[in-house]
Amino acid sequence: MPEIVLLTIILAILFDISNGWNDAANAIATVVSTRVLSPLQAVLLAASMNIIGAFFSTAVAKTIGKGVVDPHSITEIVVASALVAGFVWNTAMTKIGMPVSASHALIGSLMGAAIAHGGVETLNFTGLTKIFTALLTSPIIGIFIGYFFMKAILKFFGRLSPGAINKHFGRLQLLSSSFMAFSHGSNDAQKVMGIITLSLFSAGLIESVEVPTWVILICALAMGLGTAIGGWRVIKTLGVHMLKLEPVHGFAAETAATAIILGASHVGLPVSTTHVISTSIMGVGATKRLSAVRWGIAGKILLAWIFTLPACIVMAYFVEKVLARLL
Repeated sequence: MPEIVLLTIILAILFDISNGWNDAANAIATVVSTRVLSPLQAVLLAASMNIIGAFFSTAVAKTIGKGVVDPHSITEIVVASALVAGFVWNTAMTKIGMPVSASHALIGSLMGAAIAHGGVETLNFTGLTKIFTALLTSPIIGIFIGYFFMKAILKFFGRLSPGAINKHFGRLQLLSSSFMAFSHGSNDAQKVMGIITLSLFSAGLIESVEVPTWVILICALAMGLGTAIGGWRVIKTLGVHMLKLEPVHGFAAETAATAIILGASHVGLPVSTTHVISTSIMGVGATKRLSAVRWGIAGKILLAWIFTLPACIVMAYFVEKVLARLL
């Protein structure tokens, strides 16, 4: 195996770890903040379900492998540059406690590196249109499903005492957080699978953009490891600072987000699990009253989302120019 491909695989594993590190909050912020599970129990559960979810399908991986850039028009250096830029961005945001979209980071980085190598014509605009439609609409859907699902729960269970509701939904939240972690693995781990497959294809090591079994395995384990590390600052931002959650709210937000993410994974659309769970939490919180959501925190999260794509495009562009001269 060429050295540059081996380097790409190592970078891909690091990116997946950083993805799981930041996105640990997606799977466990609500279950930790509601104290249904201890932090250690939550990260172990999430890591296990992340690994299982990664084997759900390879539809998203194929979309990333073919839908962002023309596989015939890029090099291993392009893929390596995209992973470097995405890893740096994910790690920096995790350090400051900001939940970001690893999807936007990876796709933006791949776009920037591809443009640096071969110009705008290397981009697959048909595929990108489908991808960005999913990325942009899924958070909006998250708000509405979170809001209306929480409303339905209140309608059917509102007569119970708060203690009884939290007792029952605390148990149910064990299921919802497990499925949330599973859905996260089913979508996010596949994105790096697609990147590694793209690198193998561009190096001529595989004949088509089909994900090898060993690629699925290492990406699943890397995502699980990153989740097990746990980005505690991000978890506090989502599960504590933005909204005070009780078990019933955590169950509603996780269930709404899981439905959206699994649906997207089934049809091969990459979505941001960060965006979906965050907006689902906002939708759930809005059923209490609009002021229940700390919109100042939500605004900072929104700014991080907005800057992710252009920042990663620019960063990856310059990384590719540097690596192309060095390698």
